[in-house]
Amino acid sequence: MTTTTDTKQAWYSRRWAQVALHVIAWVTLFSLPYLLRPSPDQRHAPDPDEHLWQIHYIINAFVLILFFYLNAGVLIPKLVYRKKYLQFSGILLFFFAALVYSRRLFIVAFIAHKQFELRPTILFTFFTLLFILSCSTAWKMIRDKLNADKLASEKENENLKTELSLLRSQVSPHFMFNVLNNMVALARKQSDQLEPSLIKLSSLMRYMLYEADEDKVPLDKETDYLQSYIDLQQQRFGAKVQVNVVMDLPEHGYEIEPMLLIPFVENAFKHGTGLIPDARIDIELRARQSLLQFTVMNRYNPEYTEIKDKTSGIGLTNVKRRLNLLYKDNHQLLISKKEGWFVVSLQLHLH
Repeated sequence: MTTTTDTKQAWYSRRWAQVALHVIAWVTLFSLPYLLRPSPDQRHAPDPDEHLWQIHYIINAFVLILFFYLNAGVLIPKLVYRKKYLQFSGILLFFFAALVYSRRLFIVAFIAHKQFELRPTILFTFFTLLFILSCSTAWKMIRDKLNADKLASEKENENLKTELSLLRSQVSPHFMFNVLNNMVALARKQSDQLEPSLIKLSSLMRYMLYEADEDKVPLDKETDYLQSYIDLQQQRFGAKVQVNVVMDLPEHGYEIEPMLLIPFVENAFKHGTGLIPDARIDIELRARQSLLQFTVMNRYNPEYTEIKDKTSGIGLTNVKRRLNLLYKDNHQLLISKKEGWFVVSLQLHLH
């Protein structure tokens, strides 16, 4: 969706707007001598060569405008950026001499009664050319800096998208390994729950393959995904693990990045089951006034040292990285161990 701010920022970058701004700037600049000059004195006769001076002024203005764009478009990129300062200085000196000499030719050819004054002409031409040169160089460098910043920003956004895609792709296989282990356990038990479990797995895969590619998904879809995963785990463990789930969502849902909450639940089932007496997992999710509060608690055995496999901890590591990339200062994640409980508490400001 294009916002009003984006529209305001985009109009001046269009070609027609840039041309219009340049035309206005040049007309204003070269009109200043006429706008600021004093009113003609009726006591003095008008200059008979006024129209000739105006023609010379207009031609000189077009030459300076040409020099402005020649410097910005050719001299700076071809010479200055390549550190060919001697050639650059030579061209400037030639252009300066050409302007001085053209004024002399104009006076000699069209205003023969007026004497050509070299020193005032050199001073006037030098400061005029210096002003145009400074403006042209500043405009070119600012424009190149803005283009470089824009390119860097685009690269950063692409890198961010790529990194988030990689992080998300690492979460999905890790989760699928656990779910497939559940299916194997049900098949060995020849459980009647295998068919409904496969249906749930199919819906989970559909969510991961299609909806998880979106930048954001409705919060209720993410919670449905969580609930399906929890149901599959409960079918696997049965009465061996007590699972308490509370999900309190508003009628008007929020949006959240997909696959953001599942690693916490996955981690609880991975490390909160097994050789743990009175295994219990508590999951609570509440969303009110754009604030999501998500808590996952599981019992753990401090005396039991788990032998971690190569994929252990991938989920939590990646979700921390994703939170820092996507929410920065708009989230708070606390992970602690106390009194035999492993507690994950996440506060997330939703938009």
